[in-house]
Amino acid sequence: MALPINIKDLLNGKPVEWERLEFKAGWNPEAILHTLCAFANDINNLGGGYILIGVAESNGRPVLPPVGIEPSQIDAIQKELLNLGFSAIAPYYHPIAVPVEIEGRHVLVLWALGGPTRPYKAKTSLGKDSRDYAYYVRKGSSTIRAKGADETELMSLATTIPHDDRVNQQAKVESLSRDLMQDYLQQVGSDLARQAPDLSLVELGRQMGVIGGPDEAPFPLNVGLMMFNPEPWRFFPAMQIDVVWFPKEGPGGNKFSEKIFKGPIPRMTRDALDYIKRNLITETVIKHHGRAEATRVENFPYDAIEEAVVNAVYHRGYDTREPIEVRIERNELFVISYPGPDRSVRLEQLRAGRARPRRYRNRRIGEFLKELEFTEGRATGIPKIMEAMEKNGSPPAEFEFDEDHSYFMVRLPIHPAALEVAASAAGEATPPTRPESRPESRPESRPESRPEPEGEWRSRPEWRADWGPESIHYRIMAAIARTPLGRSEIAQALGHKSISGAAKQAIADLMEACLVEYTLPEKPNSRLQKYRILRR
Repeated sequence: MALPINIKDLLNGKPVEWERLEFKAGWNPEAILHTLCAFANDINNLGGGYILIGVAESNGRPVLPPVGIEPSQIDAIQKELLNLGFSAIAPYYHPIAVPVEIEGRHVLVLWALGGPTRPYKAKTSLGKDSRDYAYYVRKGSSTIRAKGADETELMSLATTIPHDDRVNQQAKVESLSRDLMQDYLQQVGSDLARQAPDLSLVELGRQMGVIGGPDEAPFPLNVGLMMFNPEPWRFFPAMQIDVVWFPKEGPGGNKFSEKIFKGPIPRMTRDALDYIKRNLITETVIKHHGRAEATRVENFPYDAIEEAVVNAVYHRGYDTREPIEVRIERNELFVISYPGPDRSVRLEQLRAGRARPRRYRNRRIGEFLKELEFTEGRATGIPKIMEAMEKNGSPPAEFEFDEDHSYFMVRLPIHPAALEVAASAAGEATPPTRPESRPESRPESRPESRPEPEGEWRSRPEWRADWGPESIHYRIMAAIARTPLGRSEIAQALGHKSISGAAKQAIADLMEACLVEYTLPEKPNSRLQKYRILRR
């Protein structure tokens, strides 16, 4: 990788401040380690700094011509730097090393950007038995151990920079679309819209807060790529909204339609919501005896769906490889995102509409969504969902996440009148709003109290003789014979709070014996995965 600056300008302190430069006549790993740690901490948010190995220093200025280093040393130094990044700095940190030639001498330039997981600490000594670590910062052109107010200030950086607010060193400033940026400014009525055509892309990006890094090496922020890159999935592979519709059968069925929406966050969100509104929202007219005016209700109130989807876009983790999924079944709609809410949020608070997270995962995305009037922020999304369901006369929305806060699910039950109309059109009896086969709807919790299901699986040659009625294999088969179940649902069917190692092994045994299969075979690791009996 090339340096973002001319080496002669760098030696003259242009345009880089002298406090961002360090000169070393030779390879001194301990001193260089501490300076790397200081640049990584970037306590003054200057953009890190540069260390020039092979250039002597006098009063903070380089001595030219440089003393240089032997070409054979360069490879050895780079290997040692790699090892130091793993073994002597926590968390891991590694600079960009670029060999250059100055006045016929070989110099190794270490380009050390401010790190994304501040604060960093380094070993105080590289002695064999040394285990002590300390924080280091820059004071002027010197590297010092952080103490007192400096250490306190550095600790204030302990919270990892939110993913959406980090610079993306894999992208270029040109990855941002000026057209998308100017369209956004026009939409929100910003005064900056008039100035935008006269500004460079870097100047425009800095004013909009979507470009970071030092002046000599600007980089787009992740939020800039998510909002203003036409193909953000190149940087964030799972940045999409999957709308999956099961018209008659549930997730275990073979008939479904899937529509995938990608693009910058505003376009992706609008397109997905427009598709849902056009194709999946129906209106039911309820006539009242003795009253001329009828009541009109939606199968799923669009306002609730909009809030749930925007909430997922706002709060999902963009560093995970799971898309947002909107799943529409016959009698309920789910919006699922990963991971779940902040660990300060309690499920009972959420269900009561009183949850207030202590921190937001995507502060910058939230700011843009507010400007576009997608959301108000201030934790109003959940209460609005509940309000929309009540206003439509629908059953209450339900919210779910696990103990690890690994996912978040919003469940919107269908309006009973809409379900009745659908069932009548199909010539069927009206099914309940929540299927009786779902494990959480069963009053019994002890597996031994459930009736033994009928099925030919017990007579298959793959069925082992030692898998008797008391075995965990038998009990799992008995549970999924009623309906496909996920791991947590299987645990509940077994009378456990969470899936045990024995249950996991039993599932693996049954799949290996070709008795059980995935409902989502193309996504074996999906959190929505369920298990069903393999039909012959």
